[in-house]
Amino acid sequence: MKSFGIHTQIYFGEGALERLEQIPYKRVLIITDPFVVTSGMIELITHPLENARIEYEIFKDVVPDPPVEKIATGVKAMLEYKPDCIVAVGGGSAIDSSKSIRDFALKADPYGTCALIAIPTTSGTGSEVTSFAVISDPQAKMKYPLVSPDLTPDEAILDAELVRSVPPAITADTGMDVFTHALEAYVSLNNNEFSAALAEKAIEIIGVFLLRAYLDGNDMHARQKMHAASCLAGLAFNSASLGLNHGMAHQLGSNFHIPHGRANAMLLPHIIEFNSNINKHSRSQKEYLPAVKKYSTVANNLGLSSYNKIMSVRSLVNWTQFMLKEMDIPLSISQMGNITEEEYMAAIPAMADAALADACTATNPRPVTRADVMQIYRDLW
Repeated sequence: MKSFGIHTQIYFGEGALERLEQIPYKRVLIITDPFVVTSGMIELITHPLENARIEYEIFKDVVPDPPVEKIATGVKAMLEYKPDCIVAVGGGSAIDSSKSIRDFALKADPYGTCALIAIPTTSGTGSEVTSFAVISDPQAKMKYPLVSPDLTPDEAILDAELVRSVPPAITADTGMDVFTHALEAYVSLNNNEFSAALAEKAIEIIGVFLLRAYLDGNDMHARQKMHAASCLAGLAFNSASLGLNHGMAHQLGSNFHIPHGRANAMLLPHIIEFNSNINKHSRSQKEYLPAVKKYSTVANNLGLSSYNKIMSVRSLVNWTQFMLKEMDIPLSISQMGNITEEEYMAAIPAMADAALADACTATNPRPVTRADVMQIYRDLW
């Protein structure tokens, strides 16, 4: 038996931040990163709270790839303040940090209930509606995906005003992260009719609006559409989970600090090829791998249809590479210029082991071996 549900109440569109004046809480802890504070963006959050005479404090020590030490610092801040609501403001790191801080703090001291409101400032992770969080251990060079219904935010506020100033490079990385979320959810072993519908709609939006948002950050229609697509893809993978792409991308982030969305984007053409086996497909072969039909459907939805399924999948790979080139995302590790071949190749065995153990890899549509993962990493060089 399967089930599908949406725990998070979603507020979206122009003026969505006005929801903060209506929340039924008296004591709020805002968890965010230093940029949100120094840029003045935080005032978009604090002004509605002040208008509603809601008391708040700000914890601004969030950093990318949130390490366990910062989570511990946040837990201490929460238990000292004892809020009845956390408002997470930022990208995936801020929202994942907030999820982890709330969960660990209430387990250490269950002083009462504490709601979680997530307000994303990038259109990428979908973390505002998922039961997933990722924290890191820099010393061990590991990322740890956390999965629990208790991590799911109670509310999400999607206001494109918060992403207007996101620079093109981050728009590209986060946008391709959304595409990877939707595509992996669509072909996941745990996919279902509900997750598929959400993933298909997210992919449709991305095909039309990602390049628009990249080329013109002031195109607020495109910005709002990508903000919605990110949330839709988050709902899709929250139900269906992800796959090998994320399992391998986590290791690139923890070992070489490659931004998560960029790592996903660079891996994606290789993962599509592996899951569909198009490079080894024989004309005499009567049956395709299960992912081929789904990748072909995605290609058709993007207007890339060809005369057979294998050619459709190839066109999807080509489209993905085209998007990377158009948005100045490297197609290989060697193109990045800041990682040597020696150090990269030396890290592959440990990265392969960690990728196989990653919770995301379990729902990949094609079984994968250690040798497969190592070869994909080598091809990525």
